[in-house]
Order: sequence, then structure tokens, then C-alpha cells
Amino acid sequence: MRPSIRLGRLFGVDIGLHYSWFIIALLLFFSLAGHFQIVNPQWSPALTWTLAAITALLFFASIVAHELSHAAVANARGMPVRSITLFALGGVANVERESVDAKSEFWMAIVGPVTSVVVGLFFLAVAWTAGWRPALGTPPAPLWAGLVWLGYINIALAVFNMIPGYPLDGGRVLRSIIWAINRDPVRATKIAARVGQLVAAVFIVFGFFRFFSGADFGGLWLVVIGWFLADAAVASYAGVEASTALAHVRVSDVMSPECLTVDGNVNLRIFAEDYLLRTGRRCFVVYQNGRQVGLVTMNELKRVERDRWPFTTVAQIARPLEKVRTVSPDTPLTQVLELMVKEDVNQLPVIANGEIAGVISRSQVLQFLQTRAELKAA
Repeated sequence: MRPSIRLGRLFGVDIGLHYSWFIIALLLFFSLAGHFQIVNPQWSPALTWTLAAITALLFFASIVAHELSHAAVANARGMPVRSITLFALGGVANVERESVDAKSEFWMAIVGPVTSVVVGLFFLAVAWTAGWRPALGTPPAPLWAGLVWLGYINIALAVFNMIPGYPLDGGRVLRSIIWAINRDPVRATKIAARVGQLVAAVFIVFGFFRFFSGADFGGLWLVVIGWFLADAAVASYAGVEASTALAHVRVSDVMSPECLTVDGNVNLRIFAEDYLLRTGRRCFVVYQNGRQVGLVTMNELKRVERDRWPFTTVAQIARPLEKVRTVSPDTPLTQVLELMVKEDVNQLPVIANGEIAGVISRSQVLQFLQTRAELKAA
């Protein structure tokens, strides 16, 4: 999941928000305000709303800490993390590649819940230092109320994440244990994903039961979580299965040797009308004076204002070959997909003997996987 809004960068990792985050942020804010108002009706509305806002922000900071712990372990074990995205159901660390061994999977998964427990205990310790005691019951002071809620909710978050439903952290821990036992990551993922689907079904059934028993939104929220877990379990297993299928496939097995060209002296209006629109292709090799000088795609064209197209040539906007991310015919497809994700591109030129010999695109890889799956099922 890619961030829709970039917030900044922490420890080399981009932090961002998905648009769906605003939904849960508002729900949490109003839920906290209602909770604080019910348990402490003597507080003024201004105090209640302010405390709810601060507590909600600190909770989301706790989720970032949870995901940063995943990122730290992943980076330490050779699995670079591009970004962390907060969305409606929590947070996700966008790791460039899957775990390379069971031990890496275990430590990367377990560190998140451990971090949440530590954060929760930290908030409770601060509340204790400020004078709160569990025997007091409902915290009467605003400081205590916010800290105690944050303490308990982070511990609850750790418990929830340790449910053995892949791709939750607990499901990944289960996968790592099975992987370590049978030495088969695909089978381990399949078993963990099946358990994840079972857990999701329990959430959905229990959620509907709660809804029709009068729980209203709380029941529906469990259904949404269950639906998300079921979908994520299937998608995660499909991703691992696809990576395994591509492990021994090279670019030369899938690439298109046909690479369309365009003269560098052609202006952008002609390029758009006679090349892009008529061929349906989005990537062209630029030739000038009989040699390859660069690559031009729709992205370069869109950076130029339309009224400048008749006066701008393709060569002027083309990316020089030395600045273009390329692959060789012998590059494994798994590495190609990782590079496409990292660079956020849909296709890459293939270089052989110093010249572009073809292109490899995501659609070609997907078509290869689909054909392979159909042949396997035949």
C-alpha cells in the first residue's frame, strides 16, 4: 500500500497516510471524546475534546513506533523498507522483498507486538509516576485518563496482532515456525493463510452476531476486520506463490524483443498523436544521428505543458540511457519486480551489449503467471 499523503521521514523510512486513515481518525476522535465524557461528566467539553485529540494522536504515534520496529528488523536482516503507511485498519510497513529465511520472518513479526507491549507499559508507568493507581478505578484526572487508555490499548493491540491469522504478526510468527520445521516457505504460507482465513471467518460470524444482538457499529467493525483479514490472507499467499514461480525465470524468458523507436527530432505533438495514440505503447527508444540516445515515456511528456508540445522535440525530454534503470536478459524476474516496486515504474528497458534489446513490463510478468497457472490447472 502506497502513502497518499507523505508526512515526513524517520530513520530513513518515509511515513505517510492513506486517505482511508482519516475515516478511522475521526471515528477514534469522536469515540474517545464520548468515552471521556461518559466516565468523567464533570469535565468541560473543551477539555474532553482536547484530551481526545491528543490521545488519538499519541495512539497513532504508537502505531508508527510498532511499524518502525518492523522496519528496523527488516532493514537489519537485508529487507529494505521503503515506507510506512497508516490506513483505516492500522499501519503497514512496505517491505521491498519477502523474508529470506524463517528466522528473519520470526524476528520481524514478533518485534511489533513486543514494541506495542513496551509502549503500553511505558504509558502506564508514566501514569503510575503521576500518581495513578489501578485501585482508584476510573482515572479522574485528564492526564491519568489519557495515559491509562494509551497503556491498555497498546497492550490490547499487541494481543490482537498476535492472533495466529496470517498476515497479522501472529500469523507471520506461525508461518516462521512452520517454515523452520518443514523448510518449505510456500507450504508454510499456505497453512498460515488457511488459519488466517479461519480466524477471519470467526471475526465475520461473531461480528454479525454482535450486530444483530444490538452492538451496532462494534459488530460491523469486526465484520470489516474479518473481511480485510480474509482478503489479505489470500493476497499474501498469492504473492509468495508468485515469487516462488518466478524464482528461476529470467528476463529473456518473458521480455518483448520488439522495442518501438522514435526520431529525436520529432516534436511532442506528433509524438503524442502518431506514436503514443496510434500504437498504444507508452515507452519508446529515442534515436538521433543513427544511435540510441535515450528513452521517452508518457511520464516525460506529461511534464511539458501542452502548448509547448509543437516547439519541443522528443530528444529534449528523453532520459539519457545512463540515467535509466535497466536490467539484463539474465536478471531474475523476482529482482525485476522488486526494482519496479522500488522505482515505481511499470516497465524497464533490457540492455544487451550496451544497447536496448527490448522491454520487460509488469503486464508481461502477470501474463506469464496467468498462463503458468492455467497450464498447471489443465
